Amino acid sequence: MSALPHEGWPAPQAARAHLVLLPEHPGPYTVEDWLALPQTEERIELIDGSFVVSPAPATDHALCAQRLVRILLQAAPQDVEVVEGPNVQVGEEGFIPGIVVGRAEPIVAGAVVLHSDDVLMAVEIVSPGNRKRDYVVKPPSYAEAGVPVFMRVELHGDGAMPLVEAFIEQDGKYGLVAEARPGSVLALEEPFTVAFDPGELVGPRRSR
Repeated sequence: MSALPHEGWPAPQAARAHLVLLPEHPGPYTVEDWLALPQTEERIELIDGSFVVSPAPATDHALCAQRLVRILLQAAPQDVEVVEGPNVQVGEEGFIPGIVVGRAEPIVAGAVVLHSDDVLMAVEIVSPGNRKRDYVVKPPSYAEAGVPVFMRVELHGDGAMPLVEAFIEQDGKYGLVAEARPGSVLALEEPFTVAFDPGELVGPRRSR
């Protein structure tokens, strides 16, 4: 859902930050407004001057993210870290990617927000409520900001799932370089060499 300057926040729930009506605002929200928001379990992103609020992900989404983080970390060099759901400033917008592969220094230092320059790969795991964002809205913004690699994981759809797609940035646009479904292997050379079967991201845990 979208929270525009004169709209209210969703009703607060137990054990969550108390979100109240936003004050009247003379124009679009800024990155500074986004960073000034209180901590909450909701994922609040700044897109085109508006706050977009998403609930916590479903368990299959969370499990997929956890397993993909493990796979990427095992392949990453020492100067790279892999984290779930950090704040990332992308131009004049504030995104919360499902996973970020980024430069270790700001991540280890506890940065409240990462700059797009710190991001080597942004990963979005598609949920029913964020399909347009992950297919239409976010990829061009990541590419224009120079994020080298974008990965999208589609959990629901026709055929064997998940479908994992990887894109490389060139001249401010993404081009598809690899895609795979369960039973095949997604292999990447950027931002580092990694290969995995998308089937590892869903279903019962496999012994490794």
